[in-house]
Amino acid sequence: MNKHILSAFAHGKAFIPFVTCGDPSLDVTEDLVRAMTQAGADLIELGIPFSDPTAEGPVIQAVNVRALSGGVTTDRIFDMVRRLRQDVTVPMVFMTYANVVFSYGTERFMKTAAEIGMDGLILPDVPFEEKEEFASVSRAYGLDLISLIAPTSHDCIRMIAEQAEGFVYCVSSLGVTGVRSEITTDIGAMVAQVKQARDIPCAVGFGISTPEQARTMAAKADGVIVGSAIVKLCAQYGMDCIDPVSDYVRRMKQACLEV
Repeated sequence: MNKHILSAFAHGKAFIPFVTCGDPSLDVTEDLVRAMTQAGADLIELGIPFSDPTAEGPVIQAVNVRALSGGVTTDRIFDMVRRLRQDVTVPMVFMTYANVVFSYGTERFMKTAAEIGMDGLILPDVPFEEKEEFASVSRAYGLDLISLIAPTSHDCIRMIAEQAEGFVYCVSSLGVTGVRSEITTDIGAMVAQVKQARDIPCAVGFGISTPEQARTMAAKADGVIVGSAIVKLCAQYGMDCIDPVSDYVRRMKQACLEV
């Protein structure tokens, strides 16, 4: 397992923000990563845009279209990470779709991601039963392929946990990503099942947007992941999103520490 990812959970409850690379521009994404790090982010998910992001709700679907329309490519994102790694030390993982990796060339993608300083990869459209074709390659280059478990994963949780790398991404709600007013899944029970099988960090995502929700989820898990709420701020403020996102990350990280 990548020790860099594990370090994100070594200092209390982790806050993990997600941004889509290239929205509103790659230069702003680069500045956002630095600003979120300074605001307390423990690990950052970088979304590589894809034309058909099946796990995403309308907010992140729209941002994928905007980023792709702006000319973002995987190679340009790799170049951005090279620049970031000159001074940013927090763990970073890519979140994208199998077709992005496959079309780039799986081995070429994993090799390059490792060389530029990425720590892991999340592929939400790859079922657990089919992950090995990617995991075997990512493992060879020292990248963790992060596993997801959902409220419907009951029978598979032990098996997924036993093979998990980095951390387990606990999906809080059925359906696609997006802000939710209420999260009804028994996250505590889900995390307990993982921990019974393996001592590995668990971070909760999908639907979390307020400090209150972050505080509640952090009490039940090792970390909190937020995407759509940050993407909405980027859409709302455009090129001026740095300060609003920084303030938001700071408040969410503080909420995670209040448990």
